[in-house]
Parts: sequence; structure tokens; C-alpha cells
Amino acid sequence: MREFAYVRVASVSEAIGLAGPVRYLAGGTNLFDLMREEVERPERVIDISRLSLSAIEDLPDGGLRLGALARNAHVAADDRIRRRYPVLARALLNGASPQLRNRATVGGNLLQRTRCRYFYDLGAACNKRSPGTGCDALDGLNRGHAILGASESCVAVHPSDMCVALAALGATVNLTGPEGDRSVPVMDFHHLPGATPEIETVLRGGELVTSVDLPPWPPARGAYVKVRDRVSYAFALVSAAVLLRIEGGRIATARIALGGVALKPWRAYAAEDLLTGAPPDERIFEEAAREAVAEARPLRHNAFKIEMAARLIRRTLVELA
Repeated sequence: MREFAYVRVASVSEAIGLAGPVRYLAGGTNLFDLMREEVERPERVIDISRLSLSAIEDLPDGGLRLGALARNAHVAADDRIRRRYPVLARALLNGASPQLRNRATVGGNLLQRTRCRYFYDLGAACNKRSPGTGCDALDGLNRGHAILGASESCVAVHPSDMCVALAALGATVNLTGPEGDRSVPVMDFHHLPGATPEIETVLRGGELVTSVDLPPWPPARGAYVKVRDRVSYAFALVSAAVLLRIEGGRIATARIALGGVALKPWRAYAAEDLLTGAPPDERIFEEAAREAVAEARPLRHNAFKIEMAARLIRRTLVELA
């Protein structure tokens, strides 16, 4: 058992005022695993679970604000989420068991770390865990690893279902820290690995996620679909959050975000552009699906993900149309 200091704070200002390397504790569903396996060895753990950051509030522009400490179960069950953002509710329900949803938080979901087996194996080379040591996943068992946005330094994937839905919705992450408050589009919050896979987000020292804003969304059909090895709460091989709005026989709005394929939620911008303004027929859906994975670079064991992602996108678009 490694010793660490435990501090329970009563305010956001107290939390961000504690200097030095710290780890914030909310639900603990990921942090406890990381500490138990000694992947992370924090010197100080700051318990923020009792801060007043759990509300789900209406915004003046018609959007919603999710407090960083709002439990995933509460978000998924909220009537406003179910009616206005059903794709988010479905992503959360697909993401974990009821027991975990009752503990996990919005902020923790954003910040959860990869479940790559080599990241958790202290005997394996992992640039994310120990920069400069290499990446054993490149030539190892990489069936579940990235096909988009990867690098020679890291081919892990981000495990979140919630973040894929937030990417499709165009959510914004609100932060506070020693330098003040700022807001970051969710698509800019996570980094792709590049040469520094250990740097996972745009968070600065001492910063804390305080809330996530959902923009007002015009009436659109949406779906969250997840392919996994078993029905009972496995991480995604490929998942897709798709939103589609048709007006006057043409596609007015299209959003496609993929999970299980990159180290951050992956927005298929080129496919969205292809769909916008086009008639909603199977030909354009097939073309958009192929465009979404056109830049894929598979590893030895995961080339199947390219076809899986394309078929998932096409099928979901057909069903929504």
C-alpha cells in the first residue's frame, strides 16, 4: 500500500488553491482502479465529491448545463435529457452497469483514462504511462485499438460512451483554475497522441472541470449504437452517435461521432459535409459512411473496425431517415 495524503474540500476555490500535483476524486470508478494497479501513484488525492456541482440546469439560450458531479444515472434519467438529448441518455445507459452509473460523474467520465491492456500492465512498454519507453500495442494484441488519429507513440482508444454523444451534440466543457474560468469545445478538450500521449487533455495545472453545457438543439432524430464483444457492459469496439434532420426532402443537419476508434471521440466532419444538403437516400449514406473511415490506418488485428464503422454509420443513417 502506497501512502498518499487525502484532503476533503468544501469549495471549488479550496480545491484549486491546493498547490502541487494532485488528483481529484469524485466517483472514483476509474481512479481507484488506476491506484490499485499502481498505474497512478498520486501523492495527494483531493475529494471533491461534496462540492455543489451536481445540478442539471436550464440555460437561458435553451440549452442545459450538467454539473461536473452530476451522476451518470441522474443525467440519463432526467426528463429534459430524455426528451431533448436522447442520444446522450442512450450513450450513458450503454456505458456501464447501474451500479457504476450511480457512482460515475460527468466530469469523471470526461477524464477517464484508456483501458489499453498495455497501459495497465506495468511490465509492458507504454509511452502514455511512462513516456519514452515505447508502445507494445503496436505489434501486440491490438484488436481493440485505434484506427484513426493514432501515432507511432500510442494507438490506444478513449473508452467513454458519454463523450461520443457530447461530441455529436457539440457540447462545451467549463473549467476553473488558478488563472480563472474558461470554456473549451468538447472536441478540443482531448488531445490525439502525437509524440506526447501522456498529455491527454487541455487541462492546466490545478484546473477543475465544473460543468458541461449542451447547446440548444433543433428537432432532430438521433441514435447511439454500440458494437461490443458482449452485451453486458463491455467497452466499444466501435460506437456511433448520429444526429439527422431532414427538411424539404434534403438533409439539413448531420452529425456523426465515433467511439472505440481513436484516443478521443472522432467527429466525421467530411462525411457530415457530404450529407448536408443532399437527398436522404442509401447512395449518399453509403458514400458518407466510406468517407468517415477514409483516413483509417489499421493495425495487424483491427482492420475489421473499418468495415464495422462504415456499416454502423450507414445502417444508423438509414434507420434515422
